[in-house]
Amino acid sequence: MQLQSPAKRPKGITVSHFFKTHGKKLRMELMAGATGMDRIIREGSVNRPALALTGFYKFFSHKCIQLIGAAEMTYLRTFDEERQYELLREMVKRQIPCIVLSRNYVPTKAFLRIAEETGLPILRTPMITKHFMNIATVALEYEFAPTTLEHGTLIDVKGIGTLLKGKSGVGKSECALALVERNHSLVADDLTYISLINEKDLIGRSSELNRGYMECRGIGIINVAELFGIRSVRMEKRIDLVVNFQEWEPGMEEERTGLEQNYYEILGMKVPLIDLPVRSGRDLCRLVEVAALVQALKRMGHDSAREFNERLIAHMAGQNR
Repeated sequence: MQLQSPAKRPKGITVSHFFKTHGKKLRMELMAGATGMDRIIREGSVNRPALALTGFYKFFSHKCIQLIGAAEMTYLRTFDEERQYELLREMVKRQIPCIVLSRNYVPTKAFLRIAEETGLPILRTPMITKHFMNIATVALEYEFAPTTLEHGTLIDVKGIGTLLKGKSGVGKSECALALVERNHSLVADDLTYISLINEKDLIGRSSELNRGYMECRGIGIINVAELFGIRSVRMEKRIDLVVNFQEWEPGMEEERTGLEQNYYEILGMKVPLIDLPVRSGRDLCRLVEVAALVQALKRMGHDSAREFNERLIAHMAGQNR
């Protein structure tokens, strides 16, 4: 199976979006430059412009957030207001998106002057420089992560993020509803937004509009949290397994041993795949639950199919002696 939707990496986010989305977590407040909140942050990292303030701009990361900490502020305060203004103006010429002052530093008159003249947002946080940089970098990693959209329902089954796929009407939502009834958690119904975090983890989530809602054919839209409790809904989950529902046909090949492992590719990452034939009388919910538990065992280093195969080979070898 192949990826249905192309990967997209955001070209940038506005300072306003970053402030509104992560401002509370990063304890930021806007000090000046409100007219420039539409400036674009084009790189998902945070830069400390210590060398830039000394006049060295050869490797200056001008596309990302500029963080002024104790070292930078102490250095700037060794100069008078006019010299501070000149140093800041040289940096602002590079089209930086914004400046964040850590440790609740009060912006000097030079900062306020440059913000008023150029519309450069000046933000402030009481966090120490290292902590702000760590948390902001993680937040930006999510914002700039490659993303895609998959048609499928994502369920957290005992800690295993399981993406249910298949043709429309094959029974994905019904199976997901049965899993929720068994105290598993719904992440996204029908459409799952997926981001590649740290180039290794596929994180799935729902859109904000339909988070916690599910469509059941014949019944309509239901509110999962109201019916089954708030613990039945998760905001996001790493994708560990893909279960593809296929309509059963006579003569269809079905996996009998589990020795062969198939994979489904999402954003360049291979996720274990199980093709599950759908026919009358099969308890799909139970099968998906067991498939997730088998995957959990494999993550712990226990492969039942391989262990039984080795046991069988050893038994046959003993009989032939």
